[in-house]
Amino acid sequence: MNQNTFDPTGSEAAGNVEAAAVDPMPHSIEAEQQLLGAILTNNDVYDKVAQVIGPKHFYDPLHARIFEIAAARIAKNNLASPVTLKAFLEDDEGLKEVGGPAYLVRLAGSAVAAYAVRDYAQMIYDMAIRRQLIGLGRDIEAKATKVEVQNDPRDQIVQAEQALYKLSEQGSTESGFVSFLRAVTDAVNVANAAYQREGGLAGVSTGLIDMDKKLGGLHPSDLLILAGRPSMGKTSLATNIAFNVAKAYRRGTKPDGQEGTIEGGVVGFYSLEMSAEQLAARILSEAAEVPSEQIRRGDMTETEFRRFVEAAKSLEACPLFIDDTPAIPIAQLAARARRLKRTHGLDLLIVDYLQLVRGTADNRVQEIAEISMGLKAIAKELNIPVIALSQLSRTVESRDDKRPQLSDLRESGSIEQDADVVMFVFREEYYVEREKPSDDKLEEIAAWQERMSRLHGKAEVIIGKQRHGPIGSVELSFEGRFTRFGNLAKQWQEGGDEGF
Repeated sequence: MNQNTFDPTGSEAAGNVEAAAVDPMPHSIEAEQQLLGAILTNNDVYDKVAQVIGPKHFYDPLHARIFEIAAARIAKNNLASPVTLKAFLEDDEGLKEVGGPAYLVRLAGSAVAAYAVRDYAQMIYDMAIRRQLIGLGRDIEAKATKVEVQNDPRDQIVQAEQALYKLSEQGSTESGFVSFLRAVTDAVNVANAAYQREGGLAGVSTGLIDMDKKLGGLHPSDLLILAGRPSMGKTSLATNIAFNVAKAYRRGTKPDGQEGTIEGGVVGFYSLEMSAEQLAARILSEAAEVPSEQIRRGDMTETEFRRFVEAAKSLEACPLFIDDTPAIPIAQLAARARRLKRTHGLDLLIVDYLQLVRGTADNRVQEIAEISMGLKAIAKELNIPVIALSQLSRTVESRDDKRPQLSDLRESGSIEQDADVVMFVFREEYYVEREKPSDDKLEEIAAWQERMSRLHGKAEVIIGKQRHGPIGSVELSFEGRFTRFGNLAKQWQEGGDEGF
């Protein structure tokens, strides 16, 4: 811990030593004095430190007040100097204790060189973070010591983790404006990555060729909403994408020279409706090509069971992490996603489904708005694509044309507003199957059978909104027995292989 070497009064120096003995909190009075002196002698240096520190980061309350008044004057294009600040601090008791307005002059006399102010600001910021960490540790200890019914230890862990992350996110010196040159360079790097990669994708491949072409892959910081009525296959499509991304995962050296994901990715899957075991069974059904209902009943032939076990072995190393905590609060969801990224990495997050996440608002519309904004914030903060499944309102069922549209998104317009991409899963076969005429109406039965054969095994993903690309439909194959979506072989594709 640095002690004060600038001695405005002998009593102040003695007081500092005495205080340091009693209160061992990390601080550097000297650094604070020299930084304030630099600002008071050259207001231009304030801009260099304003992104790093604020009044709250100063250990000495008097220094915090001096910095705050100087910052307010500089923000108004007024001069902040010992003379101009004197009028605002003449009655300040703290200033009187260290010699009055003359202390401001002595601060200016101890100013550090302009080139060093950023380092001094960083030093003051680091000391402040250390003090906050100590305070947080003491707070955790006090809460843990106090045994009360409402103080559940698991809730305390989540609160402590949130507080730590909030602390870690403070003081980012990279925020604010970036030059157009840097923005252009970043854009060229993204385009170059797409150009170098087969298929021309800038984002993570879904494993579904036509969808990748329409979306350009799954892009970092994007929130994608995948909506549909029950039984349309939302969860199936989400698990297919999760499996494809995790299966393709490969680490290596990226174009910028850093180690990281170069193909596929680590996937986090919040399954709020199904248990982790049920979700795993779905993925295994798809991989082993054994119908999921047979897996559930254990009704498998020896060959199918062997295939099932082999698929399970091959998927052991798949970086797919499932969290099936029901009714998880959005803050806890974000905290766990951050933890997963820190411990295992994270390249794609899937939430099944949005309406089952809990917010803090009393009003349901405001709660959904809070959740959708929270998911978008996670996508930006962790720089990953987030796919959130969403239910649609029942108005779809009352229309002749059952194709969903943006107005069908349930409970809040904020979902459409916050999302970068809104997709709808639609299987016309599901509705036509339920319109089967009676067996005595031969002509109608024939027409129905012809229509069913045309629609059988086909699904549609309707892209209703895409902030950075075209809207439209993508046709996919759908094998209900294995809950599997695949690439639909077109008639003009010779030898086209349906499925993966």
